Amino acid sequence: MADETNKEIYKVVILGSGPAGLTAALYSARANLHPLVIEGMEPGGQLTTTTEVENYPGFEKGVQGPEMMEVFRKQVERFGTRFLQGEVSGVRLGNRPFELECEGKTIRAESLIVSTGATAKWLGIESEQRLKGYGVSACATCDGAFFKNKEIVVVGGGDTAVEEATFLTRFASTVSIVHRREELRASKIMQDRAHKNPKIRFVWDSVIEEIHGEPKTGVVAVTLKNVNTHKSSHFKTDGVFMAIGHKPNTDIFKGQLEMDELGYLKVKPGTTYTNIEGVFAAGDVADRVYRQAVTAAGTGCMAAIDAERWLEARHTN
Repeated sequence: MADETNKEIYKVVILGSGPAGLTAALYSARANLHPLVIEGMEPGGQLTTTTEVENYPGFEKGVQGPEMMEVFRKQVERFGTRFLQGEVSGVRLGNRPFELECEGKTIRAESLIVSTGATAKWLGIESEQRLKGYGVSACATCDGAFFKNKEIVVVGGGDTAVEEATFLTRFASTVSIVHRREELRASKIMQDRAHKNPKIRFVWDSVIEEIHGEPKTGVVAVTLKNVNTHKSSHFKTDGVFMAIGHKPNTDIFKGQLEMDELGYLKVKPGTTYTNIEGVFAAGDVADRVYRQAVTAAGTGCMAAIDAERWLEARHTN
């Protein structure tokens, strides 16, 4: 982007280029709002690290995550959406227009749609990253159907882990919850549900040291380490699901936008309005429950319509 374009005041700036951001861009562009999408350091969002997507409407035979996001992008480009690759390092939402610092440039916007997503928490081991999408996942709803009659490991001990494990028993032959403590942190009702499920097993006081397998063949086993005895063991499994939480990408908005205790942006019920007029939130950044591509796209649509109507009211009053 040339320096002189910094003087432009965009009607809509969209942060993030996953399903929420690109759907917001599609609706904004078709409403002649000429949106600018700031893509972030991972253009396309989490779906670009996903292999097969079978649960998004319109793709009868499934689609690769990166391919799906390329289709999204081409569609929004067709209507004139502009893109800027880079990471926003600061925002000033007390100013009118809003000001965003991106790669040494100041971007000004009348309205802002925040769709920066949430990042799954991972163990941080090399094999986990190498096998992500090839038997390692952080979304049971997305990938569970690929593990019919398979043996699966779920990492975690809270409500999310139990919910994921319970869901996976619809497909898997067995689901082993690996937890670093000797009892679950989940609520009592969730614990009871897990203990009563005949397909769920527990591996206590243990952490995963290594995930074994290759992208071509998938996951075949994990190395478990007992945190008390420090002994390691080989544990056969066909898949590993991380359920140790998500972190919404909202740090740059702290002190400006209202968040819940986990950092997810708060919106007015039934809308995408945040606590600051003209700032809207869409997708996983405001969704701690569903975190699906299709729900993200839906709220992206909502955010664009909310922004369009807010701009219209502002300009006519």
